[in-house]
Amino acid sequence: MENEKKPVSSKFLSLILRHRPEIVGLQLDQQGWAFVEDLISKVQKHGKQLDLEILREIVDSNNKKRFSFNKDATKIRANQGHSVKVDLAYEPKVPPPILYHGTAGRNVSSILNTGILKQIRHHVHLSESLPSAMEVGGRHGKPVVFEVLAGKMFEEGIDFFRSDNGVWLTDEVPVKFLKQID
Repeated sequence: MENEKKPVSSKFLSLILRHRPEIVGLQLDQQGWAFVEDLISKVQKHGKQLDLEILREIVDSNNKKRFSFNKDATKIRANQGHSVKVDLAYEPKVPPPILYHGTAGRNVSSILNTGILKQIRHHVHLSESLPSAMEVGGRHGKPVVFEVLAGKMFEEGIDFFRSDNGVWLTDEVPVKFLKQID
Protein backbone atom coordinates (compact mmCIF):
# COMPACT_ATOMS: atom_id res chain seq x y z
CA MET A 1 0.00 0.00 0.00
CA GLU A 2 1.42 3.35 -1.04
CA ASN A 3 1.49 6.22 1.44
CA GLU A 4 -0.67 9.02 0.16
CA LYS A 5 0.60 12.54 0.74
CA LYS A 6 -1.72 14.83 2.64
CA PRO A 7 -2.65 18.02 0.72
CA VAL A 8 -1.31 21.28 2.07
CA SER A 9 -3.72 23.31 4.19
CA SER A 10 -4.13 27.07 4.40
CA LYS A 11 -2.81 26.84 7.96
CA PHE A 12 0.41 25.13 6.82
CA LEU A 13 0.83 27.66 4.00
CA SER A 14 0.43 30.49 6.57
CA LEU A 15 3.10 28.92 8.75
CA ILE A 16 5.53 28.78 5.83
CA LEU A 17 4.79 32.15 4.21
CA ARG A 18 4.33 34.17 7.42
CA HIS A 19 6.47 32.62 10.11
CA ARG A 20 8.78 29.71 9.32
CA PRO A 21 9.79 29.33 5.65
CA GLU A 22 12.85 27.40 6.80
CA ILE A 23 10.64 24.42 7.73
CA VAL A 24 10.66 23.43 4.06
CA GLY A 25 13.90 25.26 3.14
CA LEU A 26 12.11 28.12 1.39
CA GLN A 27 13.60 31.58 0.88
CA LEU A 28 11.33 34.63 0.88
CA ASP A 29 12.55 37.78 -0.82
CA GLN A 30 12.60 41.15 0.97
CA GLN A 31 8.90 41.74 0.20
CA GLY A 32 7.87 38.28 1.39
CA TRP A 33 7.47 36.74 -2.09
CA ALA A 34 8.39 33.12 -2.84
CA PHE A 35 8.60 31.57 -6.28
CA VAL A 36 5.56 29.34 -6.76
CA GLU A 37 7.63 26.63 -8.45
CA ASP A 38 10.12 26.65 -5.56
CA LEU A 39 7.33 26.52 -2.95
CA ILE A 40 5.62 23.58 -4.66
CA SER A 41 8.88 21.65 -5.03
CA LYS A 42 10.03 22.20 -1.45
CA VAL A 43 6.63 21.40 0.07
CA GLN A 44 6.44 18.18 -1.96
CA LYS A 45 9.91 17.20 -0.73
CA HIS A 46 8.60 17.84 2.78
CA GLY A 47 6.04 15.08 2.21
CA LYS A 48 2.94 17.14 1.47
CA GLN A 49 0.81 17.26 -1.66
CA LEU A 50 0.91 20.59 -3.48
CA ASP A 51 0.57 21.66 -7.10
CA LEU A 52 -0.51 24.87 -8.80
CA GLU A 53 -4.17 23.81 -8.80
CA ILE A 54 -4.17 23.17 -5.03
CA LEU A 55 -2.30 26.43 -4.43
CA ARG A 56 -4.80 28.42 -6.51
CA GLU A 57 -7.66 26.81 -4.59
CA ILE A 58 -6.11 27.81 -1.25
CA VAL A 59 -5.53 31.39 -2.42
CA ASP A 60 -9.00 31.75 -3.97
CA SER A 61 -10.99 30.04 -1.21
CA ASN A 62 -9.26 31.46 1.87
CA ASN A 63 -12.00 33.49 3.54
CA LYS A 64 -9.51 35.98 4.97
CA LYS A 65 -7.68 36.37 1.63
CA ARG A 66 -4.37 35.79 3.41
CA PHE A 67 -2.37 35.11 0.24
CA SER A 68 -1.72 36.81 -3.10
CA PHE A 69 -0.07 35.88 -6.35
CA ASN A 70 1.93 38.43 -8.30
CA LYS A 71 0.49 39.50 -11.69
CA ASP A 72 1.78 36.48 -13.64
CA ALA A 73 1.27 34.00 -10.75
CA THR A 74 4.95 33.08 -10.63
CA LYS A 75 5.27 34.31 -7.04
CA ILE A 76 3.11 34.08 -3.92
CA ARG A 77 3.15 35.77 -0.51
CA ALA A 78 1.11 36.24 2.63
CA ASN A 79 -0.65 39.63 2.67
CA GLN A 80 0.21 40.42 6.30
CA GLY A 81 0.79 38.82 9.68
CA HIS A 82 4.46 37.98 9.26
CA SER A 83 6.78 37.33 12.16
CA VAL A 84 9.74 36.99 9.77
CA LYS A 85 11.40 40.16 8.53
CA VAL A 86 9.78 41.36 5.31
CA ASP A 87 8.90 44.73 3.81
CA LEU A 88 5.50 44.43 2.18
CA ALA A 89 6.05 47.86 0.57
CA TYR A 90 2.63 49.17 1.54
CA GLU A 91 2.19 52.91 1.13
CA PRO A 92 0.67 54.93 3.99
CA LYS A 93 -3.07 55.55 3.57
CA VAL A 94 -5.71 57.66 5.29
CA PRO A 95 -7.76 55.30 7.47
CA PRO A 96 -11.48 55.55 8.17
CA PRO A 97 -12.27 57.53 11.36
CA ILE A 98 -13.03 54.33 13.30
CA LEU A 99 -11.47 50.88 13.02
CA TYR A 100 -11.88 47.84 15.28
CA HIS A 101 -9.60 45.39 17.02
CA GLY A 102 -10.89 42.03 18.19
CA THR A 103 -9.07 40.12 20.88
CA ALA A 104 -9.56 37.44 23.51
CA GLY A 105 -10.79 38.45 26.96
CA ARG A 106 -7.49 37.48 28.59
CA ASN A 107 -5.76 40.36 26.72
CA VAL A 108 -8.04 43.17 27.89
CA SER A 109 -6.19 44.29 31.03
CA SER A 110 -2.86 44.37 29.19
CA ILE A 111 -4.38 46.39 26.34
CA LEU A 112 -5.97 48.83 28.78
CA ASN A 113 -2.53 49.32 30.40
CA THR A 114 -0.21 49.47 27.37
CA GLY A 115 -2.43 49.86 24.31
CA ILE A 116 -2.36 47.41 21.43
CA LEU A 117 1.18 46.33 20.59
CA LYS A 118 2.30 44.40 17.54
CA GLN A 119 4.15 41.81 19.65
CA ILE A 120 6.12 39.49 17.28
CA ARG A 121 4.26 40.61 14.16
CA HIS A 122 5.15 43.52 11.93
CA HIS A 123 1.93 45.43 12.64
CA VAL A 124 -1.22 45.60 14.70
CA HIS A 125 -4.15 44.32 12.63
CA LEU A 126 -7.38 46.33 12.54
CA SER A 127 -10.75 45.68 10.88
CA GLU A 128 -13.16 48.05 9.17
CA SER A 129 -16.17 46.15 10.45
CA LEU A 130 -17.35 45.17 13.90
CA PRO A 131 -18.41 41.65 12.75
CA SER A 132 -14.93 40.99 11.36
CA ALA A 133 -13.31 42.12 14.62
CA MET A 134 -15.73 39.90 16.58
CA GLU A 135 -14.71 36.93 14.42
CA VAL A 136 -11.01 37.63 14.98
CA GLY A 137 -11.50 38.06 18.72
CA GLY A 138 -13.57 34.88 18.93
CA ARG A 139 -10.78 32.62 17.69
CA HIS A 140 -9.51 32.17 21.26
CA GLY A 141 -12.63 32.34 23.40
CA LYS A 142 -15.19 35.02 24.10
CA PRO A 143 -14.38 38.01 21.89
CA VAL A 144 -13.75 41.51 23.15
CA VAL A 145 -13.67 44.37 20.66
CA PHE A 146 -12.03 47.75 20.92
CA GLU A 147 -13.01 50.75 18.88
CA VAL A 148 -9.87 52.43 17.54
CA LEU A 149 -9.94 56.17 16.87
CA ALA A 150 -7.90 55.75 13.69
CA GLY A 151 -8.77 59.17 12.28
CA LYS A 152 -7.44 60.90 15.40
CA MET A 153 -4.32 58.72 15.34
CA PHE A 154 -3.70 59.70 11.72
CA GLU A 155 -4.18 63.39 12.59
CA GLU A 156 -1.43 62.97 15.20
CA GLY A 157 0.96 61.61 12.57
CA ILE A 158 0.59 57.87 13.06
CA ASP A 159 0.88 55.92 9.80
CA PHE A 160 -1.67 53.39 8.60
CA PHE A 161 -1.38 50.88 5.80
CA ARG A 162 -3.99 48.72 4.09
CA SER A 163 -3.02 45.20 3.07
CA ASP A 164 -4.12 43.64 -0.20
CA ASN A 165 -6.91 41.79 1.63
CA GLY A 166 -8.32 44.90 3.32
CA VAL A 167 -6.78 44.58 6.78
CA TRP A 168 -5.63 47.90 8.25
CA LEU A 169 -2.15 47.90 9.76
CA THR A 170 -0.31 50.23 12.14
CA ASP A 171 2.66 49.92 14.48
CA GLU A 172 0.71 50.28 17.72
CA VAL A 173 -2.46 51.76 19.16
CA PRO A 174 -1.89 53.88 22.28
CA VAL A 175 -4.49 53.57 25.07
CA LYS A 176 -5.82 57.09 24.51
CA PHE A 177 -7.17 56.02 21.08
CA LEU A 178 -9.08 52.99 22.41
CA LYS A 179 -12.61 52.47 23.61
CA GLN A 180 -13.75 49.02 24.74
CA ILE A 181 -17.09 48.06 23.22
CA ASP A 182 -19.49 46.47 25.70
